[in-house]
Amino acid sequence: MKKSLVALAALAVVGTASAQSSVTMFGVLDAGISSWSNKSEDKNVYDWNAVIANPGNPFYMNRGSVTQSWTGMTNSGYNSSRLGFRGTEDLGGGLAASFWLEAALGNDTGAAGGSGAAINSGLFNRRSTVSLSGNFGEVRLGRDYTPTFWNDTVFDPFGTNGVGTNLPYKAASGAIGQDGWKNDQYVRANNSVGYFLPPNLGGFYGQVMYAFHENAKYSPGDATPAANNNSRTGRYAGGRFGYANGPVDVALAYGSTTIGDKFYAGDTTNMNTWNLGASYDLGPVKLFAEYNDTKVKTDSTGLGLVATTQNFMDIRGISNPSVKGWLIGATVPVGPGLIRMSYGSAKYNNDTQLTLREAIDPYRCLNSTAAGCGNDPKANQFAIGYVHNLSKRTALYATVARVSNKDGAGLATSTAGLGSGYAAKSPDVNIPGFGNVPGVGLTPKTSTGYDFGIRHSF
Repeated sequence: MKKSLVALAALAVVGTASAQSSVTMFGVLDAGISSWSNKSEDKNVYDWNAVIANPGNPFYMNRGSVTQSWTGMTNSGYNSSRLGFRGTEDLGGGLAASFWLEAALGNDTGAAGGSGAAINSGLFNRRSTVSLSGNFGEVRLGRDYTPTFWNDTVFDPFGTNGVGTNLPYKAASGAIGQDGWKNDQYVRANNSVGYFLPPNLGGFYGQVMYAFHENAKYSPGDATPAANNNSRTGRYAGGRFGYANGPVDVALAYGSTTIGDKFYAGDTTNMNTWNLGASYDLGPVKLFAEYNDTKVKTDSTGLGLVATTQNFMDIRGISNPSVKGWLIGATVPVGPGLIRMSYGSAKYNNDTQLTLREAIDPYRCLNSTAAGCGNDPKANQFAIGYVHNLSKRTALYATVARVSNKDGAGLATSTAGLGSGYAAKSPDVNIPGFGNVPGVGLTPKTSTGYDFGIRHSF
């Protein structure tokens, strides 16, 4: 009897809670066939490394091109696969408390985490927030999208999904410069506090965000253990403000993330991004445009820049690389379907820093893959696709895209999580009379990809 009474009391509590708040389960399942083919070429005019390895070979043999391709089943080619729960409780007086838990799904294999698992393997890695909202706006805490990412996806006809994903976004969120700087919080930030303006401002909207690094700090600074030489890495601060009214939507965003902080080296590295996006709906066609400027900036006190055990010939200066890109696009409604297209460009400034040994090497730039040789890398991409809506929740889609790289850029149509897909080195060649000649570095040239599949939301 006592157990029955306890059970009834528990049900009564649940019933009361349900009456005061609403909870919704939602999700997207997107599966399709994807393929990419990436071509790399031998752009070298002389294989100095091969001659050193085998002085008996005074000739250079161009290795031509190497193509690497892949075809298989993927997810999230149109919309990101996910499973989520959200709810709101009316607190009275215009106040409401809300939560949002959203997990990425790799529904092609049944795995949790999706393509974002490499960056955040948590269960609710897409979004996990709790918030309080009212006439003042909304205060939101947890893991959430950064303000700067919103412009990349809102003003991209392909919504940063599939092979047609915004090229400036690919460049800004990938590795930049000779040191391969990358911002793992470009899309989402952990441990964030955000504020959103209320929606009744005549079309004006905006948000600001600050994300804590949550690393221990030491005072005095020289007490910092060498193993904890990154006290501010992970901090993010940014904001986005825009205007949307009728057919017009335009927004400007800025964000700064600390991606490197080394006390004993005396430097702190931030990745700073600003972007401007706009769209205009003409009815028969909707136009999109975005400009993105991302820079890596290292501030140094000079501490530890020159180690006493390091040869002065091998000291390298501090590099501050950047990438700038733009995108134009359009969507055209056709009956129950939608044609999508975009053209984008990205150009790097690698700000390559050379050691004295590299700078005085007369043969270094005979190999076009050597750092600091040739023009700054750049790439262009064209993408076109079609979405056919079978209902409000189910759609078929197909997209094809092509990337052209120049001067060492390595952007690709490859699906996220599958790597760049470019062959880095040509195969070794055995030449009678000269022996084995090692392969040489290859330069990415073109990438062609497609995906087609089905998306169902609930």
